[in-house]
Amino acid sequence: METLEAYLHQQQQRVEKALDQWLPALDAYPPGLMDAMRYSVFAGGKRLRPTMMLAAAESVGGDSEPVLPAACALECIHTYSMIHDDLPAMDDDDYRRGKPTNHVIYGEAMAILAGDALLTHAFEILSSLQLAEQFSAEVLLQVSRCLSNAAGSTGMIGGQVVDIISEGQQVDLPVVEYIHRHKTAALIEASTTAGGLLGGGNPEEVEALRTFGHQVGWAFQITDDILDVEGNAETLGKAVGRDAELDKATYPAVLGLEASRQRAQELMQQGIEVLSPFGDRAEHLRQIAVYIVSRDI
Repeated sequence: METLEAYLHQQQQRVEKALDQWLPALDAYPPGLMDAMRYSVFAGGKRLRPTMMLAAAESVGGDSEPVLPAACALECIHTYSMIHDDLPAMDDDDYRRGKPTNHVIYGEAMAILAGDALLTHAFEILSSLQLAEQFSAEVLLQVSRCLSNAAGSTGMIGGQVVDIISEGQQVDLPVVEYIHRHKTAALIEASTTAGGLLGGGNPEEVEALRTFGHQVGWAFQITDDILDVEGNAETLGKAVGRDAELDKATYPAVLGLEASRQRAQELMQQGIEVLSPFGDRAEHLRQIAVYIVSRDI
């Protein structure tokens, strides 16, 4: 099997080519909005979430090519969340992936609208004729509901709200777990769940992929918390130490670094274990899980 680095690079190129096709053209009207949308979508990143959706589809024996539009929709949702997360009213970050954040370049109003447009565009893609010709209405409805739940008040937005109201507060571990499981894990869980659905997986396979995505997504955020403490700003492409500055509720703040590392490893192993029935078809997902907790970016 090819190396994980080669696989991620290949999938990144596939996703970015598809994103270029599915996003409004740069010269479309109004041009300022289209520029702001495309700026953040193409600002870098490994495209882990869409790649995990494609790999999940392959793990149940499906063809990942027809899944690409849905993977692009997922990336639009993810990008919107980062644009809004960086706003002064939220985490107030000036850099993302080594580049100025959207509001720094385009202003707060345009950044908000660009994020709104990307979120809305995601569901335009999911309701496209191209997907309707490839998948049943029932499957597309399940996928749309999966992604909307992950992005909404019971998922990512709910986690973001608890994250904000917990700043400067003495919180216990269940609150930190809620933030991690909703703000970050929910969208990664949705990526593998939707991939299983679009790949034609049976209910047991889809549930296993959902569990995998949840556990690994949870580990992803713990690793992010650790990197904010001991990571390198140049490597990360954004400022470090922001969690401490904002007095965020994080795993290192509650448990300490070593216990946080151990918890991330445990969650990663639990995620990998549920993939055992898939055999070699899920090897890329296993490798991604290991990468997520060992990365330095």
